[in-house]
Amino acid sequence: MTDLPAWSEPFAGDRRARLDRHGPWGRADRAWAFGDASGRGIRVAIVDSGVEGSHPAVGGRLVESVAVERRDDGWDVVPAADLDVVGHGTACAGIIHSLAPEAEIVSVRVLGPDNRGNGGAFATGLQWAIEASGASVVNLSLSSRSEDWFATLHQLADDAYFRNVLLVSAANNVSVASYPSLFAAVVSVAAHDVDAVERWFYNPAPPVEFGAHGLDVDVAWRGGTRMVVTGNSFAAPHIAGLAARIRAAHPGITPFETKALLAATADNAR
Repeated sequence: MTDLPAWSEPFAGDRRARLDRHGPWGRADRAWAFGDASGRGIRVAIVDSGVEGSHPAVGGRLVESVAVERRDDGWDVVPAADLDVVGHGTACAGIIHSLAPEAEIVSVRVLGPDNRGNGGAFATGLQWAIEASGASVVNLSLSSRSEDWFATLHQLADDAYFRNVLLVSAANNVSVASYPSLFAAVVSVAAHDVDAVERWFYNPAPPVEFGAHGLDVDVAWRGGTRMVVTGNSFAAPHIAGLAARIRAAHPGITPFETKALLAATADNAR
C-alpha cells in the first residue's frame, strides 16, 4: 500500500502502529475528565445536511434548525424544518447523542440532496454556528478542497478559537488537502477500524490529530432508518460527543485544553 497522507487513509491495520506515543505526559483519568459523561449544559451545532429531529436516535435533543439559502446579494441563514435532505447530518447527530445524551443539538443545513454544497453556503453556516447558535462545540463532517476558501475558513477557525468554540472537523476522504480540517485551531479527525465507540487515538504526527470509530458504523439515517457507513465523516462526531462531555464537566475550559484532555484520555496515552 502506498504511503498516503493521513487525511486520505484511515488508521487501520498496520497503520495504527504509527499512533504509538512517546510521552512526555501520562494518561489522564477519564472519570475526572468526563464527569457524569452526560454533556449537560452543552450545545453542539452540526453543520451538515440537516437533522431529522423526530429520529429516535436524536433523542428529542434537537433545539433549533436553520438552513443557508442563496440570496441575490449572497447567502442568508433562515429558520428551517427539522429535516435532513440526505441522512448524513442525522447520522452525526445520532452519534453525538449516543455519547453525550443531554447535550442540545442545533442543525445548520448547508448541503443539498446530493450531499454537496457551495463554499459560500458552508462559510455562512459555519459563521452562524460560531457566532449565533450558542454552541460551544461545532461538528464539521464536511470540508472544502478549494484554495479560494482557504483564507475565509482560516479566519473562521481562528474566530471560533478566540470565542471559545471548539471546531471538530473530519479530514477529507481523498488524498488532497481540505479545510478547515488541516488548520491547527480545530480538532481534526480520521477514521480507525476498531469496532469500539469509546475508543480513540491521538496521532502524534499531525495534521490529522485523532482517530475514532469510522469504519462500518451503524448510524441513524433519514426517514427513521439506519445504515452501516464508512468514512471520516462518522469518526468526527465521536470526538465531538466526547468533547461535549469534557466541556460539560469543566465549564469555561478552552479549545486548547479540551484538545489536550482528548489526547490525554486517548487509548494510546501512556
